[in-house]
Amino acid sequence: MKVTINDVAKYAGVSIKTVSRVTNNEPSVKQVTIDKVNSAIKELNYQPNLAARNLAGTKSYVIGFIYDNPNAYYIIDMQNGILSACKDLGYELLIHPCNSRADNICEELTTLVKHNRLSGLVLTPPLSEDPVILAALDKIDASYVRIIAGEKVETGNGLAVLVNDRSGAISITQHLIDLGHKNIAFLSGDHEHESTKERLAGFKQALLDNELAINEDFIIDGKYSFESGVQGAKDLLKQKIRPSAIVACNDEIAAGALFAARLEGVDIPAEISIVGFEDSPFSRQTWPKLTTVHQPNEEIAHIATELLIAKRKEKAAQSGKVFLPEPVIRDSTAQPQT
Repeated sequence: MKVTINDVAKYAGVSIKTVSRVTNNEPSVKQVTIDKVNSAIKELNYQPNLAARNLAGTKSYVIGFIYDNPNAYYIIDMQNGILSACKDLGYELLIHPCNSRADNICEELTTLVKHNRLSGLVLTPPLSEDPVILAALDKIDASYVRIIAGEKVETGNGLAVLVNDRSGAISITQHLIDLGHKNIAFLSGDHEHESTKERLAGFKQALLDNELAINEDFIIDGKYSFESGVQGAKDLLKQKIRPSAIVACNDEIAAGALFAARLEGVDIPAEISIVGFEDSPFSRQTWPKLTTVHQPNEEIAHIATELLIAKRKEKAAQSGKVFLPEPVIRDSTAQPQT
């Protein structure tokens, strides 16, 4: 027979209401009671009825993951991080891909929140960086946490988890400079993403800090895609003076650049060093494996979800967290040829 909430209450020696408060993660329940109920739930293998719990409250126990990003690895990492936090805290996950450029995007998201009575949203770039979308969500008093590029959490601006892309770009560019590279190119991602601007700013800052000139011909606009990396590398290889190293805005771009270079018979890293950003599976599936910047997307998503749920329970101890990406040195970088 299926175990019910009555069975749990009887086994734990508490009321049905107390079991409900524990499974709903409500505050003001003594830890000894929480432990007793959770022990009973584990012993009896009790599965709370999420649908009934949702109907009983004014909001569902569902977190929405909203994204507009073509990078499947990024989405999977984010999804796994959010889902693990949801499971730990007794929530479900609703995944909603969308087009951030659509004329009706604000209506789409506000309708999503209202119809599903969502507890909150995890917003990723570029949605998390769009003031029009944020204003529309604020208008309906929606709870959300933003995953954005930045260097410090500003108080009073809601929940946010920041990735210090600028610091990561400085570090990875400095790695190339320390190897002896002076002619370093940059392959950009989509400009509507703040991460692109921050990574480019970090790249330029590292050059200036080392008194190296910024060659605008070596800065190629593009998108966060393999194909963009291929085209960007081809454009660089056509130039009269080739760069000895390339900083790509993410691993997918870097993998495309490496592919294009090898098609042209360019040895990596003997003739050109290439680095990426994010430490996605792309960086480990190329040959040679890519030097990159580690960005713990799954952990970032997990922390963001915890902050969001803590706010719902009025237990939020902080308004955000900053992650500092760190270089991962592999086989795609070496000293330049003399």
